[in-house]
Amino acid sequence: MATILVTGANGQLGNEISLIAKDYGQHEFLMTDVDKLNITSLPQLKKLFNNNKVDYIINCAAYTDVDKAEEDRKEAEKVNITGVSNLAKLAANYQIKLFHISTDYVFDGMTPKPYSEEVPANPVGAYGQSKYKGEIEARRHTQTIILRTSWLYSRFGKNFVKTILSLAAEKSEISEVMDQIGSPTYAHDLALAIIQI
Repeated sequence: MATILVTGANGQLGNEISLIAKDYGQHEFLMTDVDKLNITSLPQLKKLFNNNKVDYIINCAAYTDVDKAEEDRKEAEKVNITGVSNLAKLAANYQIKLFHISTDYVFDGMTPKPYSEEVPANPVGAYGQSKYKGEIEARRHTQTIILRTSWLYSRFGKNFVKTILSLAAEKSEISEVMDQIGSPTYAHDLALAIIQI
């Protein structure tokens, strides 16, 4: 039975993985969030790895407030770059596969077509830049799988779908920006896919 460390367990994707893990008897899941494990603290991570046999890491931990990242760039970089670097170093030391969750914000959003993984990254804002630099850190470890997602939604946390449903319940007419194109990703489906990999 493999032990899977899941960071960011209280986020949208982490919560969905937690729910699936309860019914998934093939592996043991070590669910952590910032209150239990701060990925920016290498000593904390080393202690966890010394006390637990970890076979896989699913990194859902991230600084995800896109607008606030512009004002609080250092904190976004601390979590999205330093934290990922710490996980990648330990994954390399212990020869563990790292699944790192990233974002479509690593692209500039200037093309109306979907992005493939072959398209060069060109992040515009602080959030996208920090996530892309985190990807670079994750790639330093050869056993890394990077999963870029967009418009994540679930029953947990704040997301676009919940916002629109709430507005539709309150107002007879709602307006939305017309300059964004995206592919909504149901967090439960993504969680299932990750676990099956």
